Amino acid sequence: MPRFATVSSVWNMGTTASAGSQPVLVTPTHQVGHQGNSVAEDRSSMSSGSLQMLAIPSSKAKSIITNKVAPVVITYNCKEEFQIHDSVLSANLVVGKISDTMPEHYLVLGEFFMVQDVNCKADVLNTTGNYGAPNFRKAKGTHPLFGMGQPSLNGFKQVLQKLESEPYEDVIFFCVREEPVVFLHLGKDFIPYTPRRKDNLHENLHHLKKTVRADQLELSIRKELCDFAKLSENIVTVYNDIENFKDEPQHVRIVSEEDIHITEEVYKRPLFSLPSYRYYRLPLPMEGAPMEEDFDAFVNILRESPSLSVLRDGSRHPPALLFSCQVGVGRTNLGLILGALVLHHLQEVVYISREEDVQFKHQPDFQVIQVLITRLPKGQQVLDEVDRAIDMCSEMYNIKDSMYENKCKMEGIGEDYQIQGSSTKDYFRQRTLQSLERYFFLIVFNAYLHDQYPQMFAQSFSQWMCTNAWIYRLLGCMDCSELLAPASLISDGTRILVASGFLAPDMLGTAKEMRVANFRRVLKMPVYGMAQPSSEAVSMVLSYLTDERRKYSTMLWVNLQEELLVEGNGQVFCPREPACLEQPIPVCVQKLQQLEALESAVKEDILKCEKWLEVIMEQEKQMRMLKCCHTVSELFAEQKVLHPGVTYQRIPFSDCCAPSEEVFDQLLEAIKGSLAKDPSSAFIFNCSDGKDRTTSAMVIATLTLWHFNGFPECGDEEIVSIPDAKYSKGEFEAVMQVVRLLPDGHRMKKEVDMALDIVSETMTPMHYHLREIIVCSYKEIKTAKCKDEGWQLRLRSLQYLERYIYFILFNSYLNLEKKDSWRRPFSLWMHQVAARAGIYAILNQLGFAEFEALEDSPLTSLRCRWRQHTVHSLPIRGEFI
Repeated sequence: MPRFATVSSVWNMGTTASAGSQPVLVTPTHQVGHQGNSVAEDRSSMSSGSLQMLAIPSSKAKSIITNKVAPVVITYNCKEEFQIHDSVLSANLVVGKISDTMPEHYLVLGEFFMVQDVNCKADVLNTTGNYGAPNFRKAKGTHPLFGMGQPSLNGFKQVLQKLESEPYEDVIFFCVREEPVVFLHLGKDFIPYTPRRKDNLHENLHHLKKTVRADQLELSIRKELCDFAKLSENIVTVYNDIENFKDEPQHVRIVSEEDIHITEEVYKRPLFSLPSYRYYRLPLPMEGAPMEEDFDAFVNILRESPSLSVLRDGSRHPPALLFSCQVGVGRTNLGLILGALVLHHLQEVVYISREEDVQFKHQPDFQVIQVLITRLPKGQQVLDEVDRAIDMCSEMYNIKDSMYENKCKMEGIGEDYQIQGSSTKDYFRQRTLQSLERYFFLIVFNAYLHDQYPQMFAQSFSQWMCTNAWIYRLLGCMDCSELLAPASLISDGTRILVASGFLAPDMLGTAKEMRVANFRRVLKMPVYGMAQPSSEAVSMVLSYLTDERRKYSTMLWVNLQEELLVEGNGQVFCPREPACLEQPIPVCVQKLQQLEALESAVKEDILKCEKWLEVIMEQEKQMRMLKCCHTVSELFAEQKVLHPGVTYQRIPFSDCCAPSEEVFDQLLEAIKGSLAKDPSSAFIFNCSDGKDRTTSAMVIATLTLWHFNGFPECGDEEIVSIPDAKYSKGEFEAVMQVVRLLPDGHRMKKEVDMALDIVSETMTPMHYHLREIIVCSYKEIKTAKCKDEGWQLRLRSLQYLERYIYFILFNSYLNLEKKDSWRRPFSLWMHQVAARAGIYAILNQLGFAEFEALEDSPLTSLRCRWRQHTVHSLPIRGEFI
């Protein structure tokens, strides 16, 4: 019988030809496919010159006979005949080599080299011989938790034999790798190999989950390797020693697909012979914390495993949990900790407090962790359980030690330096934040287990997180390093003072008359806004509001800035990095006193240094000796003497973002307090330029005052005949989804639109409307000059959209809670009412569904969006706390 091989053909070839004495070359498909339309016309003819396009071994081919289906090759001994089909070269075969001294060969998936997955040096615990897998180990304590690196096929069988000999009810195996792995037949075993890039042969492929599943990639790789073998005398090229490249590359004989196993085949086939065995692929990240969908996948496994149910027979042995990644360290360690937390809840271990546990070794926690455990139910217990789980699984790797080691390395670098174009200090900062985020989410996941394990996981982790969205807010404040930045950064020249006039162009032309940029008032409302004023401007504005015409006796002044401010010689300055003058340096504080203390320290250092300082004024750099220096709170304390009716508050929040729920609380409480003193109070708001945050606060004040004093009459809706009129009116799918959920939602939106319109009427020269800017900023994404700029524009447009939704939610809260005089804060209402109605679930998939698929950007999620505005490229000046 003739043997038919799927070897690709090129159709413009002659009828018959004898194979030459030289090896035959292959032209990659991406070159063949562009030879013109004549290819299809000449399928029945073959030229002898183009025979070299076929990779037919010269020792085999005697002649080639074509027909209408595919060329037929007859070998020299006339005992073998096979047909050449076009399935191989049509797969875009690409050749390449690692270096000029290495041979050229086919590349997997068009760019990757196949490298032996684990070398002998990786087996630190030296367990491959005895147990079958590198770094095989059991966690400390009584829990049946096991971890290991990547075994071969025979090695995995050896591991299973060991675990099956123990009295475990089940053996549940988790492969936590996301990268593709294939097992090649070598001798009597199948050895794991992985695709690697030429520029980093030591690193596996990462971040694949969003694009293609690993098992799909493995099937593609297997097919390609089989194709390569058919084109190369049943040989594929691999690498074993990528350190020294001794005797490299290696050649592995592949005759059929049975010579290549994929991960699923290696790990699932024991299901047929071992009834107590279970297998799951649970990809976990190399760095940082798992995503919510990763936790959800883990929880789904807990749901469907009777031996992990709270209803299981407690007298039976718990299941053994086995985790494996490449070398059995990072991801395996993370899996072991998750398993330890699950078994802790399953076996109802009695909680031992930290004080009672004399062996418990604890390191000081970061501020974000301290805040987290104060807000979580049983927070200290939840933290202690995680710390013990980490200690149980720390034989090879301890995530807390790693976190503190990276922190110390970062802070130990005096003068920053570059390695391969990147900041060394920033590298260790990122490593610290990744470890801290992983630790943070382990604590959160344990809190979830406390809540949901007894309820048999009525909520998924993603759903539970949406009902506790404050956790995402806290996550955005992980980097608190600015709290410990030295006050001397200005006096020693590291940072530079920038005048408010440089940062706030006077687009409304009010500086001459009012001494402050962009001063304005909401029509027929006691609501005012402006840029950051100096002491002279504060005095001017207060005099203006208390004159014979306006006669305000009670005034609330709210400063919305979140960065440090000092006034020197009558000018208000803020510190900036010399290379990033227009980029603010936000200070993430839990208490306002922290911000004021930092400003006082900067003021004292400036006065003490008694030196000329370089400052940035409106037009140029200047040298100034700041003999007089004050904080902003001190300016208002002085004005309080002259204008006793003024009350000053600092309520900082980030530019362009929706104010947090707590900011809405603070603004509402401040407005209510002022109205309680005097129903005819005036409200003044300022930020750096009087534009974004000021306008947001003015809208909040306007809505609040309307709920106190009554809404103006709503006119008929205007017919707008401009492009994208629907979106200029804020009728995005996400907005309308919220509107449909809210009681009388269309009226809530209409009232917000009315407030936005009336506030924006005085801002015409600024060309800034909080609703209309949403679609404008989204359209700018298409004209972005680079990927980073496009990312920032996408983030900005989503933040604008979210802010608009928050205004509608706040107006609904004001309407629904009016009967109780708003005793319940907005933040609590969002947690107790809006979250149950699914508002945070909508915000967790926020995007422009009318324009694009929501899954295309991670910014649609709360986790990414709420922390993105705090991520910047500024140098690190403080320390993590």
